[in-house]
Amino acid sequence: MKKAIVLLSGGIDSATTLYVAKKKGFAPSALIFDYGQRQRKEIESAKKIAKKARCPYRIVRLPFFWKGSSLLDSKVPVPVNRSFNSIGRGIPSTYVPARNLVFLCIAASFAESTRTRAIFIGAHTQDFSGYPDCRKVFFEAFKKVLTAGTKDGSKIEVFTPLIDKNKEEIIKIGLRLNVPYRMTWSCYKGGKRPCGICDSCIIRARGFKEAGIADPYFGSS
Repeated sequence: MKKAIVLLSGGIDSATTLYVAKKKGFAPSALIFDYGQRQRKEIESAKKIAKKARCPYRIVRLPFFWKGSSLLDSKVPVPVNRSFNSIGRGIPSTYVPARNLVFLCIAASFAESTRTRAIFIGAHTQDFSGYPDCRKVFFEAFKKVLTAGTKDGSKIEVFTPLIDKNKEEIIKIGLRLNVPYRMTWSCYKGGKRPCGICDSCIIRARGFKEAGIADPYFGSS
């Protein structure tokens, strides 16, 4: 089987992407990033999902120096009580500067050193998040950087299988692949239970509602 690296955050999108990679015939290894995020539960969720998928994983611990994001700094409030239609109007405080760029560079280095020819990331443009590093143009540009700036970068493919999907479509794909959504974590606030009012919780709830099924989230521990 072809080797692949999957960036696994513990949320719906990355979990679905992991199972898509397996469906495509890849033997994935997961990279789980610990970058000082407030929602520590997502790391544990990612580990559980990887184990469920029988996928080896590595925890990549980055220096906790990032600032300027409510996902990192408890002094910056996480957006709450916003309507679904207001999400995506401007870049929210949950944006972590150049996060996907940093993650992909590490994944590319690991891929080149292990002769892995595929990297999977669960980013998509219709998540209403407003993140600039989730756009097609970003991944197209990164591929050019990878080709120009590494020895074997031209041989490494970056797959974004969900790039044109919305949350409802992603969930339906995952259901067909038996993705363990009860293990996933989406809440930005990092509490023991999902808050239900942050952007990520609102988007998740809308996705399950439109998919026509109950969210197993609230039955998870």
